[in-house]
Amino acid sequence: MTTPPSPENLSRREFVRTASLAASALAAGAASTAPAAESVKPPAPHPLLTKAADFQDVSRGNPKPHTLVGEALVQARLTPETWRLEIVADTFTSDVVKEPASLGKQFTLDGGNALDLPALIELGKKHSVKFLKAFQCLNIASPLGQGLWEGVPLREVLRLCGPMKNVRRIYYSGFHNNDPKQLFQSSLTYTEAMETAPGELPPFIAWRLNGDAIPLKRGGPVRLVIPWAHGFKSIKWLQRIAVTNDFKAMDTYANANNDPESHLKTAAYIDHAPEKFSAGQPIFFTGLALSGLSGLQRVEWWLHRVEPDAKPVVQDDETYAAAQWTPCELEAPPSDWSSVFPAGVSSKDVLGFDPKTGKPATWPLRYSMISWFATLRDLKPGKYEFRARAVDMNGFAQPEPRPIAKAGKNAVEVHKFEVA
Repeated sequence: MTTPPSPENLSRREFVRTASLAASALAAGAASTAPAAESVKPPAPHPLLTKAADFQDVSRGNPKPHTLVGEALVQARLTPETWRLEIVADTFTSDVVKEPASLGKQFTLDGGNALDLPALIELGKKHSVKFLKAFQCLNIASPLGQGLWEGVPLREVLRLCGPMKNVRRIYYSGFHNNDPKQLFQSSLTYTEAMETAPGELPPFIAWRLNGDAIPLKRGGPVRLVIPWAHGFKSIKWLQRIAVTNDFKAMDTYANANNDPESHLKTAAYIDHAPEKFSAGQPIFFTGLALSGLSGLQRVEWWLHRVEPDAKPVVQDDETYAAAQWTPCELEAPPSDWSSVFPAGVSSKDVLGFDPKTGKPATWPLRYSMISWFATLRDLKPGKYEFRARAVDMNGFAQPEPRPIAKAGKNAVEVHKFEVA
């Protein structure tokens, strides 16, 4: 058996392949030249930084903006040279909303003063933020990837507009093929955008991912990153911000019965694994643990032997309620973050890390994800179900707090297998 690659050299896709090969080798039985089963170690964990090309893609649009080329890309203002950001005041009023929002200064294409990328980068020289964030979509079962994002807090950009009046909410949207029907927008409250507690994670306008320019496919040249939120809040191809006195959350996602204010949930995910193993061999399971708003206390597993003709186990039935859960091993923080972060990036300058020691203030960092491991030994032949769940810092075990419809998938995953 070959030695698995080191974590920093493994993409998510490569990791899953490596894990599957290692598990398959165990299932087939060790070759005579291989080490004893007891000495076989789990494969390397997921890398803490997902390569930009290895993020799962859930882009919207027809055609998708990242497929544009040549003059179409220029006309869409999706090159670093042509990108512009408008910041305007929404004039909306109603029987309830009596006064329109206003800004001391607006930035518009027609006015010739829309913000460009050099202006944004210049602002970032004084107010730059970096943050390790996992991306997970509201209605997708597995995380999309994790990166080191860099940009400038949204509040610092909005400060360029001078005095604000009658502003209760911030709407923002990206390029949408100049088709109103394809418009995709999200929103934040004024407080969320402007009044982040010191040391906490602000919404920010990003232009770098893992030390490089954000690729077009990942929402570049500029996108929003909302640390605590599901992916739909972090609008790609950002081009317009509007402040408004309308108090409603006018997120596009809200129109499809989604909960636009739900935060990332603490959750565990199981990696792909074989469906058959050989008796007498240790069985390794691995996965990812995402630390949501309520943090991560531990990941734990439960193995259920499926007896012939037994009723299927369902959430909260007698069998599930009597389950004995065992803590998993969690990936430890790296001792040398320079081997993780891009050249020139110090962990002391990344939000969530101690600026003096460069060590993470908590582990895992909130809104990030790490690997977990579980080893099963001495299993008798038969059929089994392996489950893994996360427990947050409030003591809630996944899927608690109960998943509200369209508030983020948070089911306890199960892997069914047989020992022969």
